Amino acid sequence: MSVTYSIVAPIYNELENIPELYRRISAVMDSTGETWELVLVDDGSTDGSTDKILELARADKRVRPVIFARNFGHQIAITAGWDYARGEAVVIIDADLQDPPEVILDLAKKWKEGYEVVYAVRAEREGESWFKKFTAAAFYRLIYRITDVKMPLDAGDFRLMDRKVVEVLKTMRERHRFPRGMSAWVGFKQVGVAYKRAARVAGVTKYPFRKMLKLALNAITGFSYFPLQVATYFGFASAGLAILAIPVVIVMRMSGDGAFTGQATTLIAVLFLGGVQLISLGILGEYIGRLYDEAKGRPLYIVRESPENDLPAP
Repeated sequence: MSVTYSIVAPIYNELENIPELYRRISAVMDSTGETWELVLVDDGSTDGSTDKILELARADKRVRPVIFARNFGHQIAITAGWDYARGEAVVIIDADLQDPPEVILDLAKKWKEGYEVVYAVRAEREGESWFKKFTAAAFYRLIYRITDVKMPLDAGDFRLMDRKVVEVLKTMRERHRFPRGMSAWVGFKQVGVAYKRAARVAGVTKYPFRKMLKLALNAITGFSYFPLQVATYFGFASAGLAILAIPVVIVMRMSGDGAFTGQATTLIAVLFLGGVQLISLGILGEYIGRLYDEAKGRPLYIVRESPENDLPAP
């Protein structure tokens, strides 16, 4: 079957949002007059989202359900969407409707102009706290400065990619994934489209601060050696400080100054150096742990039901 557009939406406990997501995507995509499909990747939902996805799939053959055996994470769900999408253009969109489906038309317009990756840039963000906005802005700018790939600022996973880009991304099977960085790394002709990010329609965010921190760690370790370089800088700084301090301490001791007598100074120095060493070991441990995960060679995800399976009777 020839499909022009594949819309991929990872789902995790979004029961309240699924009907509206389907309605709005259907309205937008039907207006194009092109063939399309909606790939709903259920990431181990426990609130009834799975049943709702299967119900939609029975009612509309354009809905293709991919049901995970358990929760594998948002980034892995995006990867499964790439694997199962059949369209010439593949759109990644969140199920909470903060990324308005109507923006897909703007992304498609740029794709038809010849761009192979069209990413949506968050010009405004509704319904988010100042802390979320501040940390998000800091995250994007930190990633931009320290990673090897120049990722577009304020651009999330909401984007359209040409089939040739998706085929390249499907060959990249690392475990600790950062899809928006991967799509920047592959190159091709890319452009951004500004949009207003809406407030969540229903439910609660699936990306609290802890998960955002983990995502940032995956982005940094996946595309930069900067943390390892920081550990080296700490080592040189500590050694340089010690070298500079040696003649100062000798002179002060010979002059009878008691500023550096006792164990307090020694204790401070030991604690400082011990802290630097532990930080450095922790950074090394993060990279080694990722190597260990890659070496195990386990599948990225396990599918319980897919579009190729017969859907169970209601």
